[in-house]
Amino acid sequence: MAKKITMDDLKKRLQERQYKLTPQRQTVLQIFLGRAGEHLSAEDVHGILRQNQSEIGLATVYRSLELLSDINILQKMDFGDGRSRYELNETDAKEHQHHHLICLKCGTVKEFADDLLEPLELDISEKSQFQIIDHQVKFYGYCQECQKKRED
Repeated sequence: MAKKITMDDLKKRLQERQYKLTPQRQTVLQIFLGRAGEHLSAEDVHGILRQNQSEIGLATVYRSLELLSDINILQKMDFGDGRSRYELNETDAKEHQHHHLICLKCGTVKEFADDLLEPLELDISEKSQFQIIDHQVKFYGYCQECQKKRED
């Protein structure tokens, strides 16, 4: 089981890349630490900040998220809804990212970690003489709640 990431870990990762942990970055990162496994857009983060009476503006949130994803502290994802989503990048560089189940109705995103594609990846790599570093899978459909609503 992976070690839980702390603010000290994130501060060290920033410093290793020659960046400071500004108060704004710390506040943004604290949101992700408190919502592990959630996939948050810039607007989601800004909304949480406003609920907490923070004065950090949306432009600062966007800049922080872009920087933190550029230096691999956050993972930036596109689920096809026109909004980038972010989550803490907790994976080891040698491991595959987890995969996602995306509800087409409510937009809920769930993760699953089973890497059933490992044999396929090895087969493709051997046949094509292509060194595969990683893959990402997104399944689109309807979550259990939306399925129930469709049946009503």
